[in-house]
Amino acid sequence: MEFETLQTERLNLRRLDPEVYTYVFNKFTDIEIKLFFGLSSDKELIKEREKFNKGISTFNKSFILFQIIEKDSNKIIGWCGFHTWYIEHNRAEIGYALTENLQKSKGIMTEALYAIIEYGFKKMNLHRIEAFIGPENIASLKLITKFNFSREGILKEHYWKNNRMEDSIVFSLLKSNFISENNIS
Repeated sequence: MEFETLQTERLNLRRLDPEVYTYVFNKFTDIEIKLFFGLSSDKELIKEREKFNKGISTFNKSFILFQIIEKDSNKIIGWCGFHTWYIEHNRAEIGYALTENLQKSKGIMTEALYAIIEYGFKKMNLHRIEAFIGPENIASLKLITKFNFSREGILKEHYWKNNRMEDSIVFSLLKSNFISENNIS
């Protein structure tokens, strides 16, 4: 199986979707799975296998994620993509994370997200991309404003984090806005 990869100046973004997960879990050894997903322990492997075994997509929802891989080191340093894709409605929720603090504040996620947002609108035919961000997540709030996401409101006690319910600020980006702001055809 060939793995689709997007390239930016410093990054390779390797696509992960339900088909890739099925292939990897059916064809790779545990060691190969850990290397492919950048897992550092057997505990992480068990958790990833559990997600796969429980079902990672449904009849009307799926996902497309991308591993963020440094070109220089070929090291997996994070992920980004659409973890909740409502196929029938042409909309998806974007998510992202870097695995090490050393990688933060270097513009890596800005670089990766531009490619992912463009992919979502051009290849997945999304009409709308949504982001749900905790009010204390300053870095994520700054990042999302770089792409001119519009703030739409707050979902009260929407997300379980640090043993408590947390609000989520709702943002959206429409395809027409992104295309016109970035002169993309």
